[in-house]
Amino acid sequence: MFANKKNMQERHLDRLRYFEESANSAQEYYIDYLKNFISIDSETNILEVGCGEGGNLLPFAKAGCQVTGIDRSSTRISQAKDFFIRFGQNGNFITSDFFNIDVSIHKHLYDIILVHDVIEHVEEKERFMAHLKSFLTHKGVVFWGFPAWQMPFGGHQQICHHKICSKLPFIHLLPSFLYRILLKAFGENQACINELMEIKRCGVTIERFEELLKINGYKISGRILWLINPHYMQKFKLRPRKLNKSLSQIRYLRNFFCTSCFYITNIIPKDVEKN
Repeated sequence: MFANKKNMQERHLDRLRYFEESANSAQEYYIDYLKNFISIDSETNILEVGCGEGGNLLPFAKAGCQVTGIDRSSTRISQAKDFFIRFGQNGNFITSDFFNIDVSIHKHLYDIILVHDVIEHVEEKERFMAHLKSFLTHKGVVFWGFPAWQMPFGGHQQICHHKICSKLPFIHLLPSFLYRILLKAFGENQACINELMEIKRCGVTIERFEELLKINGYKISGRILWLINPHYMQKFKLRPRKLNKSLSQIRYLRNFFCTSCFYITNIIPKDVEKN
C-alpha cells in the first residue's frame, strides 16, 4: 500500500510537520466525533496523556478549551510549548511519567481525556486505566485511539531506518527471535530494535482492549473501527473508510484489517458496577 510513499522515518524526524498533521486530523475527525458525546467549549478541560509535541490538542485550544498535555519526553514537551507559542495558543504542558502524577495535588479534573496512539505502548495497561479514571470528572469521557495489533503496521515498523524494512507489512507478527534477526539483517540500530520489541510486547487487540475496559469499570459509549485510518488522509492522501459492519463484528479476524480503533468511554458509577 505504501511502497511509493516517502519514508516514514523522515516524517517522524520533521516534528513541526508531524505537529501540523496531527492537528489537522484532530480538527477534522476527533472534535466532531467527541461532540456527539460531550460539549466542547471554553468551559471544557482537556488532558492528553502521551501528548508528544501537542498537535492533537491544538484545535481544542483554538476552540477555547483549557488544554493540558503530559509526556515523558522533555524534548517533546519543549516542542509543544514552542509550537503553541508559534500558533498563538495557550496550553499547559508537563514533563512526567503519567504514573507519577498525583491526582490529589493536581489542579484539575478533566471533562475529556485523550489517549491517542499511547495504550499500545503501555505495558501496565490495567494500572494505567485505573489511574486514568481518577483524573476524569463524573460526566467526563475518554477518547482512545490505537491500531489493532495484527493490522499490517500494528508494530509501528514504519519507524525503521531502512526504506524497505519500514514498508514491510505484518513483520511484527513474526516470533520475537525471527523479528529481531530480520531487523538486524536490515541494519536497524539497537535503540530502534529495542523500541520495536517493546511495542511487540505491549501491542493490544480489539478483544483485549475491550476486556480491559470492562475489568476497569469503563462503559463503551462509542466505537469506530477504521479500515483506513483518518490520519492517513494527512500522511498518504487516502480517504478514511470505516471497516465493513459485518467484518467489524468478527472477533480476531477484524484485527488484521483495522488500522485504527476509536473508542469513547465513560466511567461506570460504582453503585452500577456492583449490580
